[in-house]
Amino acid sequence: MTSFIIKSHENRRLPLTWTRDPECAFCRILKGEIPAGVVYEDDNVIAILDIMPLRRGHTLVIPKAHISRLSELPSDIAASLGAVVSKVARALTEALDNTGLNVVCNQEYAQAVPHVHYHIIPAPILGGPAQGPKSIADLVLPTHSEMHQKEFEAREELDDDDAVVLVKGIRARL
Repeated sequence: MTSFIIKSHENRRLPLTWTRDPECAFCRILKGEIPAGVVYEDDNVIAILDIMPLRRGHTLVIPKAHISRLSELPSDIAASLGAVVSKVARALTEALDNTGLNVVCNQEYAQAVPHVHYHIIPAPILGGPAQGPKSIADLVLPTHSEMHQKEFEAREELDDDDAVVLVKGIRARL
């Protein structure tokens, strides 16, 4: 009887939620090998602060299953990710008092870690009216390329103390 049961499990595919890549930075975070500022976690998804944020509060929402491409994401995992993206986005806007966000998911192009993840990036808070242009005609907008270059150059490593404060503020609103 036991051999029949064992035989039925040979060569069976593991559930996606059990998969990990030992070289993947996110899988290593999930295994506890790399520290992270965890703002949210459930059975399927983890949300952490980006260690090289574009702006304060830049958060990553990551499935616990190692899947490299968004286009290969099963619908049940995609649904879990979507729910957490929305939940964390709401908490982040409240914690930072800034409702402007970019939510981005790259696939291969510009994907630094080959594990599906969403970036929730607070929008920049522009200077007050006294610092702004006098009229729309005076406003000179940068090109997309110039804006991206400036944002890249403005990135700084996440400060551990700031991470603790951010995690606490976001978690309090989840």
